[in-house]
Amino acid sequence: MKTDGETRSARKERDIIQAATATFISQGYDGTSMEEIATKAAVSKQTIYKHFTDKETLFGEVVRSTAVGANDIVESVTGLLSDTKFRQGGLAELGRLVVTTLLDDELVKLRRLIIANADRMPSLGRDWYEKGFERMLGTMASCFRKLSAQGLMRANDADLAASHFFGMLLWIPMNEAMFTGNRHPRSRAELERHADASVEAFLALYGKDVRPTPLR
Repeated sequence: MKTDGETRSARKERDIIQAATATFISQGYDGTSMEEIATKAAVSKQTIYKHFTDKETLFGEVVRSTAVGANDIVESVTGLLSDTKFRQGGLAELGRLVVTTLLDDELVKLRRLIIANADRMPSLGRDWYEKGFERMLGTMASCFRKLSAQGLMRANDADLAASHFFGMLLWIPMNEAMFTGNRHPRSRAELERHADASVEAFLALYGKDVRPTPLR
């Protein structure tokens, strides 16, 4: 589907990236050929090479677009951490969004694929971290500074607080998914319950006379 203002070339590039993402996830990096991606994207191999120099370049674009996309979801709800929204459970809603987004099965598989190829393509791992998770940490730290200035939190080190927030949310479920093959992924309800408990524990340490409304 063509989005507003999208050129034909941009649409083809988007289609190629989407097809490449699905193929890399299902076949692995070494098991994926440019022919397979071309078939899935319904374009010629020449069209792919017109947009991307080689398979490594295309894989890099898949990594970067996925990292930015995941972070944009988090950034889109930072309004939940305003004074009023924070009191209404905005942090709990954000916690649920982070856990359910980052533990999406396809995203976990892509993360595993990036780690598997980190030695020969180290720049991709750096891109994933810097454009994804590092930006998320920076965004959260900025929000925590503002909330502390408003008297809603006591985060003297906002960067450390952001690390604690993500660590409590993701350490166990992410490692569980990464190392077990995610054959029996947690249900959305289980992930949300984990997120709610993590946020409650986080606020016990960093909250300041705040009683957020529980999410239902």
